[in-house]
Amino acid sequence: LSPAADSLLPCGDPGSSPRFTFAIDLRTNAMTTAGASPAPAIRAWLLDSIGAEARASAASLARYGVAWAPGAGVGSGARESGAVAVYGVKPVRYNGYAAHDAPLAVYGVVSCPAAMARLVAGVVTRHPLLPARVAGGLPTARLVGLAVTDPWGRELYRSGPSESPSGYAGDSAATAGSIVVRAWLPPEVAGRLVVAEPGARLPLLLGLFALTAALTAVAALQFRREQELVRLRQDFTSSVSHELRTPLTQILLFGETLELGRAGGEDARREAVGVIVQEARRLAHLVENVLHLSRAERRMVRVNPSAAPLAPLLREIVERFAPLAGADAVRIRTELDESLVALVDADALHQIVINLLDNAIKYGGQGVVTLRATLRSGAARIEVEDAGPGVPAAERSRVWEPFVRLQPDGGVPGSGIGLAVVRELVAAHGGTCGVETASQGGARFVLELPGAGRLDTARASHTSTEVAWPAS
Repeated sequence: LSPAADSLLPCGDPGSSPRFTFAIDLRTNAMTTAGASPAPAIRAWLLDSIGAEARASAASLARYGVAWAPGAGVGSGARESGAVAVYGVKPVRYNGYAAHDAPLAVYGVVSCPAAMARLVAGVVTRHPLLPARVAGGLPTARLVGLAVTDPWGRELYRSGPSESPSGYAGDSAATAGSIVVRAWLPPEVAGRLVVAEPGARLPLLLGLFALTAALTAVAALQFRREQELVRLRQDFTSSVSHELRTPLTQILLFGETLELGRAGGEDARREAVGVIVQEARRLAHLVENVLHLSRAERRMVRVNPSAAPLAPLLREIVERFAPLAGADAVRIRTELDESLVALVDADALHQIVINLLDNAIKYGGQGVVTLRATLRSGAARIEVEDAGPGVPAAERSRVWEPFVRLQPDGGVPGSGIGLAVVRELVAAHGGTCGVETASQGGARFVLELPGAGRLDTARASHTSTEVAWPAS
């Protein structure tokens, strides 16, 4: 400490207490000094006041502080015996961390009170106490009176107006036993200070009220949407459970019939096997929809489109849909452009069209379902049209959302995720989907897939076929 503190608290007053640095080992109560030799009274004061306090109240001991010797002051009568110590406490450290309640040593500098007075005066004069916009351009010496005293009330420094402190005054002390700073304003100066008047708070309060109302509305909306989502998920769980139970019951029934040999002949056995295969395909279709929806929620839908004629793909999908249609008395008419070529993923297209046909059969009644494919403005337009009640205009955007069913209690089986899967797969192709009103008043679901064209651009050929279920 000694070489680094040569310029710290220089005294320089004749007849004052000599300046020196010290270290107290709290383990042995040994004190080492550098510089001037301290008087025995000062040495005893350091050991008794600082060392004893550090050992007795280690938990509350500050890391640094200022101690004033009895009799310390700036008057000529107290200079020989007065002293002030600035010290710091070094704790015991384990692996670089300070151990609580374990001080190791005290290091500090002892000088005369006049040195502390000069230090305080230098700090005060270097730093303005009031901002320029408040002081109105007046120097601090004319605005604020300052008096700095030691713990016993003996003045170390005084500046500013000489009037006694008025009602505009206050004291400040960092810790008990430290110097006290008192500041005051003369009455004639206090009236000249530029203090900004507080503005009206009504606009601020109204703004806060509006913000609170908006946040409350947003929270209520979010809560309502959360409740709606919970309800939709509960409906989905109930619907999926029902959809799984029906085919599983059929599979179990006909499987036990075959296992127990109760099928009366080859035709009965063939019928039982057909029912089992049909219901297993229905289960596979439902599971595939759930998997597609799960991938969509995690943004993991991936397609690999390639140029392919649409008409053969759509006819194959209609033929593969026959087992899923079951015994529903419905006719499917296809109107396909044989020369239409589009960039599609065959597996994704199969899932898209199967879901649209399944939706049309469930909600389209006993009428004809039409599957149509044409070219429009460089995009392949695929339409699935039914003769059912149609979709209200206000609900045409909601039907593509997960778990939404327009007739949840109408007795129509379904999980509410088929059209959501269609939307995600079409979006993965870069296409769009929508709902229109069919010519017969039913619903027409329309998909448009970009990147389409014709094999023969000179003349387009169309085919129209009609398939009926169940087969007579």
